Amino acid sequence: MNERDALSKLEELHMGENEVNAVVISQELRRLELSNNSLSGHFRLPFHASMKLNYLDISKNIFEGHIPVEIGAYLPQLQFLYVSRNSFNGSIPSSIGDMKFLEELDLSNNSLTGVIPESLSLSCSFLKVLNLSNNSLEGQIFSANFKLTKLRYLRLDGNHFTGMIPNSLSNCSTLSTIDVSHNYLSGEIPGWMRNLSNLKEMIMANNHLEGPMPVEFCQLNMPGVLDLSMNSISGTLPSCFGLPWINHVHLSKNRLRGPIPDKLCKSSNLETMDLSNNHLTGNIPNCFGKLSSLSYLVLSYNNLEGEIPIQLCQLDKLSVIALSHNNLSGRIPHCLNVTPHEEIKGYVHEYDFRYDEGMDTSHISHISFLTEEPIQLTTKTISYSYKGRILTYLCGIDLFYNKMTGEISHEMKNFHEIIILNLSYNSLIGLIPSSFSNFKNIENLYLSYNNLSGCIPLQLVDLSFLASFNVSYNNLSGKPPPRTNQFASDFDENSYWGNPFLCGEPLPKKCSIIEVSSNSTEDGEDVGLIDVTSFYVTFTLSYITVLLSIAVVLFINPYRRGAWFYLVEKCINSCFYFVVGNLPKLFGCGNM
Repeated sequence: MNERDALSKLEELHMGENEVNAVVISQELRRLELSNNSLSGHFRLPFHASMKLNYLDISKNIFEGHIPVEIGAYLPQLQFLYVSRNSFNGSIPSSIGDMKFLEELDLSNNSLTGVIPESLSLSCSFLKVLNLSNNSLEGQIFSANFKLTKLRYLRLDGNHFTGMIPNSLSNCSTLSTIDVSHNYLSGEIPGWMRNLSNLKEMIMANNHLEGPMPVEFCQLNMPGVLDLSMNSISGTLPSCFGLPWINHVHLSKNRLRGPIPDKLCKSSNLETMDLSNNHLTGNIPNCFGKLSSLSYLVLSYNNLEGEIPIQLCQLDKLSVIALSHNNLSGRIPHCLNVTPHEEIKGYVHEYDFRYDEGMDTSHISHISFLTEEPIQLTTKTISYSYKGRILTYLCGIDLFYNKMTGEISHEMKNFHEIIILNLSYNSLIGLIPSSFSNFKNIENLYLSYNNLSGCIPLQLVDLSFLASFNVSYNNLSGKPPPRTNQFASDFDENSYWGNPFLCGEPLPKKCSIIEVSSNSTEDGEDVGLIDVTSFYVTFTLSYITVLLSIAVVLFINPYRRGAWFYLVEKCINSCFYFVVGNLPKLFGCGNM
């Protein structure tokens, strides 16, 4: 058999992750994998129809132009089609409906326009995976003619779809993941979604959904992600809202009001709770201390009040506590424990996902968590969003703009891995603990707009990763830390402004001897020119010594003693006659 005959009988060809820029397709080929190469230009089909190809992967190339309109006619036996991450434009060919056996279709991350062809939702009845994410598709998601009842993974995020969530999806009893985020969908969230017993991910963030949270959601048994953030959902959270198996709850940037239901404490597997940017009131439930798996607690931008529950100290997996812009009061519990979330193993990017019958899909919730909704933390006075893999390394406490009181405890020993600590805009008093120098990984430290006093610990210069630092508008005294390491140039006078007793570089105010005399460490070491305690002790002893010396001289020398008493008597008489002579004039009686 010559090479030409051998090539014509080739059934599988794997050329992924190479630098191939052209390939000839055999008519007998059944599996062709060309992903992650340098293929470019227009995607051209072979000249012969009715090929036996059932697996085609051309993702991660540089193809452009339209997907061939006759693709379904040429590849009728195709079961798996992956075209993601190219530069295809134009509409989705209606001939895809001719692929009667199609099980997985991934057209994500292109520039496709138009609507989802009705032939696709009507004819591809074996379809299990449909990924059309990050295109420019529009119109309603599906028409009434819908027969994709075997769908398990549906990703339509990052498009321009409008209308309501179609009721036809209620027939997808095996649906595991639905992601319609970042579209223009409207209407209320349908209560029938509780009937999707296999659902693991429900992601509908950044739409125009409105109305109350369906009370039927209390019956959800999802073990993955519920993300309804960035909508207009209103009303209160149902008192029965407790999802026992849920891992991640994102309800931020809605119009929710009322208290946080205690029923949420029944979600023992909860890792992320983001209820920020709503109108929630009341206290943080004490029972949150029972959420042993909780890593990210984000309740910022609400109207919560009361103290931070001491029960949160029982959570040893917390990585982020974001409670900024509330009305929380009381002391900061010194026993809080924050450590970075361990890096998730076996990470799979959502666009590389290939469904395989019987595979373990327990990691799917983590995939969405790492790629979807960000978490906000306030640094300085601006809220920044953190998302993706960086969240596995983030560790911080954000109490910006509350009513916290008391001193900052020197016993915050559980913060040694902390990266962000923002305590600005509160009513904290006392000293800045020198133990802050143990936060070797800290990058952002904000203590501005409080009532802190004393000196800034010089040990802070050892924080080699410190990138942002602000202690402005307190009652701090002495000199700022020496201009060395990170403090050499990174932090200007804006970091110290509003402390009337601070002086020296980088502030324009120069230090006098008395001003710098108060700059001592908490351990009692002298760091100024004169120690304040020594100054007062020396002054008192000197004053007493002078008085005793005068008394001894007067006692020994009778002549000086007589002269002293004569001088004192003369001063008394002069004061007496002055008062007697001028007192009537003060009361207007001088001419009587």
